Amino acid sequence: IAAPTAGLHFTPEVLAAVNKIASLAEITLHVGYGTFEPVRVDNVMDHSVSSEHFEISAAAAETINAARANGGRVIVVGTTTMRALESAATENGAVKPGSGVATLTIKPGYQFRIADALLTNFHLPRSSLLILVSAFAGREFILRAYGHAVEQRYRFYSYGDCMLIL
Repeated sequence: IAAPTAGLHFTPEVLAAVNKIASLAEITLHVGYGTFEPVRVDNVMDHSVSSEHFEISAAAAETINAARANGGRVIVVGTTTMRALESAATENGAVKPGSGVATLTIKPGYQFRIADALLTNFHLPRSSLLILVSAFAGREFILRAYGHAVEQRYRFYSYGDCMLIL
């Protein structure tokens, strides 16, 4: 239903430069409406995101798992990618290759098993994407970051500015 837009920040030239210093792994994710559906409940813990299909090749899983095993960092590009990888994670923090369905709704208190960092766009209020980002980085930190973004007139949503959360 939509493009996973966090990756649009990478031109072929930027990807080539990144590939010189890091290993890249691509997965396939079929983004559904649920990702963008507004949160319509008062308590975010009552919200759930509709399922989305994903595919993780053996090569991609091997690259991610090798990075983790060798003390490297896994930098996830996009909240929907985060959701797919976390849905494919084993209890010990490995990524399982194959096709699957992301049924996971990441909320405050979720224990991340794969990601060490996240590159993501600035998301709209009352969105599951903002909830995921807050669960990853902490609500107060994200509120400060978003306050700065509003003050500096950053662009929000799919074709807006992005942030790297380390």
